[in-house]
Amino acid sequence: MIRRRAERCALLPILLATGLACAQTAPLSPERPWDVAPGQVLAAPPRTPPALIPDPSKTYSLSELVDFAEHNNPETRVAWENAKARAADLGISKASLYPTIAAVALAETNRTDIFFSPDFIRQTTGTFAPGITLNYIIFDFGRRLQDVAISRSGLLSANFLFNDTHRRIIFDVMQAYYRLLNGKGQEDAAEANLNNAQTVERAAEARLEQGLATLPDVLEARSAAAQADYDLQAAIGATEIAHGDLATSLGISPTAQFKVESIRDLPIPTELPDTVEASIDRALAQRPDLLQRVADLRAAGSEIRAARTAYLPTLSFDGNGGIARSYAQQLQQAGLYSPNQEYWDARLSLSWNVFDGFARENRLARAKADQKQASAELNAMRDQVENQVWSAYSTAKTALRQQRAAAALLAAASESYDAALQSYNFGVRSQIDVVSAQRALASARTADVSARTQLLTGVAALAFQTSDLLHAKRP
Repeated sequence: MIRRRAERCALLPILLATGLACAQTAPLSPERPWDVAPGQVLAAPPRTPPALIPDPSKTYSLSELVDFAEHNNPETRVAWENAKARAADLGISKASLYPTIAAVALAETNRTDIFFSPDFIRQTTGTFAPGITLNYIIFDFGRRLQDVAISRSGLLSANFLFNDTHRRIIFDVMQAYYRLLNGKGQEDAAEANLNNAQTVERAAEARLEQGLATLPDVLEARSAAAQADYDLQAAIGATEIAHGDLATSLGISPTAQFKVESIRDLPIPTELPDTVEASIDRALAQRPDLLQRVADLRAAGSEIRAARTAYLPTLSFDGNGGIARSYAQQLQQAGLYSPNQEYWDARLSLSWNVFDGFARENRLARAKADQKQASAELNAMRDQVENQVWSAYSTAKTALRQQRAAAALLAAASESYDAALQSYNFGVRSQIDVVSAQRALASARTADVSARTQLLTGVAALAFQTSDLLHAKRP
């Protein structure tokens, strides 16, 4: 014993030293970062490979990229698994409408000393009894049916949540897609602006060689060309960032390469498809987040009806039956097996909870409060949906007018630049005039691309608020 205690005392410092070496400790001072001990560096798990990967050589449409996102985005699987769990809850609640049947096999043995005056007689018995038990609630005033209704409303709510997840993912992809198209369009416009600025620069240098222009004119043209090149580099950087944002929304790495359509190839809407009143009515009829609130309100109503049934009695039946065979022995006498014996037991029970400390009253009060809360949330959501559709409709309508104005501005600026450059070459316009026309054309190109993007995004936002995104036809 003494030797064992000595061994334990010797091991204690070793264990303490090992624990101190492996344990995480707080930083020693506030002004320096914490140093991770060797062997304690946490590494992130490897990235889960996406279900779909785009082909770098293919040009993808918006609908194809949406399909990528719906396959790769983990939020859709979260909502899907939640809906499957609620479907299982519905099956569980429906199971209470059926009887439960169980097969049992009972085996027991006991030994006792039975008193028969003037002696105690030892007796040993053993029994094996296979059988079946049955339990069934015959009538409970609809309590189980209300539980089924609650589970059914929960499944409906989960399904609407699943649809709303798809609605949000589709819109996120559309926004990122249009931002990328806007970046590429601005990049193309910046390249055209740089070409125009270089054309003006070459014209100014040619006139300087001919003695028809001054050095400040050439410097002004060079400055405009340098500014155009600077704008081009900024547009290239914005395009790269937009590409990474779209790749992330697709559930793939930002470094993945793929091609998209040009904003010039997309049809631009000329009118909004419907009135604002019709758009609001359509949103109220098909918005999944609003319908989810409706399902929650229905579940709250079922909760009230279920709480009221707790005041009523329950009629149930339970019983069991089977075959038993026993073995018995007394003292030193020979043991004896009994013949197979049938046994059964049946009970019809009526239970009525008379008093439970006002638990039923409080459950009913809670259910009524939950229903009023669900009703108020539904009304608040309805008002929010109407305002969201109104705002999206107004934004889209404004974007439509701005796109028309931007198109007219681009046409006028193009004509003005061509006329100014031609007049400058003929010597009837100054360098300042042609540079100003070139900058106005550059601004018009940028505005035209931005207006196209804003219009497409505005129409997509309106479809998002009305939930038309879920009902749009896809190739």
